[in-house]
Amino acid sequence: VQLQASGGGLVQPGGSLRLSCAASGRFNSILVMGWYRQFPGKQRELVAGISGDGDTTYSDSVKGRFTISRDNAKNTVYLQMTSLKPEDTGVYYCTVAADGVASWGQGTQVTVSS
Repeated sequence: VQLQASGGGLVQPGGSLRLSCAASGRFNSILVMGWYRQFPGKQRELVAGISGDGDTTYSDSVKGRFTISRDNAKNTVYLQMTSLKPEDTGVYYCTVAADGVASWGQGTQVTVSS
């Protein structure tokens, strides 16, 4: 499975960004899709996840500001980020579990700064 993430960039505090991650390759089904982020010198942490049934989970730090969604026809997961804060700055990674195997995207930089 190959994952191609896009949508990162520089945004001012309070602004919005939408990340996308498309999965390609040979697989039968994708169960869980999600986004993690990593701050310099820190472990990668879960931001949000979505199951095949559409059940979602969020880290406490992004609840109410970020929304994860998926388009199964396009094998794509999205992360709509609003009310962005400087502390959201980091590298965001998408991940999917396809046929029981986890794959990771290459990471996309999100910078929140005035």
